[in-house]
Amino acid sequence: MSPEIWLVYCTCPEDATAAGLAERLVTERLAACANRIPAMSSTYRWQGQVHTDSEVQLILKTTAARYPDLERRIRELHPYELPEIVAVPVQAGLPAYLSWVQQSVLGDMDRSG
Repeated sequence: MSPEIWLVYCTCPEDATAAGLAERLVTERLAACANRIPAMSSTYRWQGQVHTDSEVQLILKTTAARYPDLERRIRELHPYELPEIVAVPVQAGLPAYLSWVQQSVLGDMDRSG
């Protein structure tokens, strides 16, 4: 059975932050891929007031095993006091793609030699 693949959603205040996070998380093998969706508007309640802001949505592909490290790293790098970090398990997908996600995040932790 293959490891559980997750999609992790994380909003960013602008594209520079999203691009920096994406580059760092993929380089560190915490995510296999990071999609940036620009020009999104978010309306939310924060500290008793309703706000509407432009944001960039990151969609990160990782495994359940790598998620704790991915979450920790996002919290370290993200400028928001309370960043959106929401993980959703993938129910189905192209087996070769899911295998690629798994292999892309293995990093040195699962290599011998």
